[in-house]
Amino acid sequence: MDKLANEASKEQLIADFKVVMADAEALLKATANQGGEKLAEVRAKAEESLLVAKARIADAQEALMVRTREAAKATDVYVHEHPWNAVGVAAALGLFIGFLVGRR
Repeated sequence: MDKLANEASKEQLIADFKVVMADAEALLKATANQGGEKLAEVRAKAEESLLVAKARIADAQEALMVRTREAAKATDVYVHEHPWNAVGVAAALGLFIGFLVGRR
């Protein structure tokens, strides 16, 4: 269960980072016509950092997708090998959730 939470937090981190990168790109485009050698230097450095960050995020996202596919495949194999165990776990989880919802 902790592994699932970790995967979800990685997905959220990737999504948040993509939003930050989009905002940074918009800021760079908005300041593109501003003058000054120092500003141009900072803009070039920021663009380079964004390109590196995008590449790292793409790699992390691909690794996350690979692990997700592997987990889904392992779950599928387990359910096919132990169908009654899977049914029992699903029923118990459903009863537990029903109990929690019924208390409200």
